[in-house]
Amino acid sequence: IPYWHTNYWESYTMAHAFAEAGYRVDCISWTNDRFQPTESYDVLVDVRLNLERLAPLVGEETLKVFHIDTAHHSFHNRAQLERLDRVRRERAVSLHRRKPLPENRGIEVADCATVLGNEFTQETYAFAGKPLFRIPISVPAHYPWPGSRDFGPARKRFLWFGSSALVHKGLDLVLEAFAGMPELELTVCGPVRKEGDFEAAYWQELYRTPNIHTEGWVDVAGDRFRQILASSVGVVYPSCSEGGGGSVLSCMHGGLIPVVGYESSVDVAADYGVVLQQATVEEIRRAVRQLASRPVAELEAMARRAFEHAREHHTREAFQCEYRRFVRRLVDGSWQQGPGPAEGGAE
Repeated sequence: IPYWHTNYWESYTMAHAFAEAGYRVDCISWTNDRFQPTESYDVLVDVRLNLERLAPLVGEETLKVFHIDTAHHSFHNRAQLERLDRVRRERAVSLHRRKPLPENRGIEVADCATVLGNEFTQETYAFAGKPLFRIPISVPAHYPWPGSRDFGPARKRFLWFGSSALVHKGLDLVLEAFAGMPELELTVCGPVRKEGDFEAAYWQELYRTPNIHTEGWVDVAGDRFRQILASSVGVVYPSCSEGGGGSVLSCMHGGLIPVVGYESSVDVAADYGVVLQQATVEEIRRAVRQLASRPVAELEAMARRAFEHAREHHTREAFQCEYRRFVRRLVDGSWQQGPGPAEGGAE
């Protein structure tokens, strides 16, 4: 099973949870728009696009579950356009949209839904009035506590780590922020080369700014990524819309303190991270400088708590446990009562 994205293992685990509960499970790709059911089904689970198409084909007796791994398409797309508008105003360049979500009515036709993200993601689907069961997103790799980290020099080093749709995930804001903070260092890990228009617009910051180091794509299970984690203090990720914030959680597993926007969909408490008041260059600078100025002992304690939070709530074991519990609720019918406190929001 590929490990570079959590969806692969999580899909496998979801299917097995139903098999363990006594179901016979048929699986299709989420991109398969041609499948036609030829027999009856007790449960239909889908992510994104197929639920609306298949719902009338399986009939009203089939329990329909929408598996949510992004914010609602209307919020996601609008938020990305607003970020692109900012770049157009500031840089006089119109960048391509990346990974816009097609419209779908999955939540409207579902009986209930599972959600990888936190309160933010859930709020974008609340309009439909369907029971939303939180299943904490997993991470593709675990790391030991970086006991050799020297928080003296590390306090000046931060990381941006994300996948494609760089403006959507706030890299433009982070680059501009650190270009104005020469006393602090930023490492950039992500597919920068694959977004040539972004790379050209931010060439100066990416490659000609002494305190910004662009690594490009890195293997989360590789030695280089572990080295970056062990020599940094925090991850800065002001995404405009997420369904679970997996990249931030991977960094927290490596002992980094999260500095994130509310829309990054990661649970962050004040004793182990920072939630930006707004996603602006000025606010990022304020938050990062304030964090870097804290005593070394306080930074180490915050990093340890971030590490422990991720290890407790965002592992494969936690995902498997919660999804099995959800399937049991489908079987006994108690899903109709709605989620309990631990299933419907942050813990």
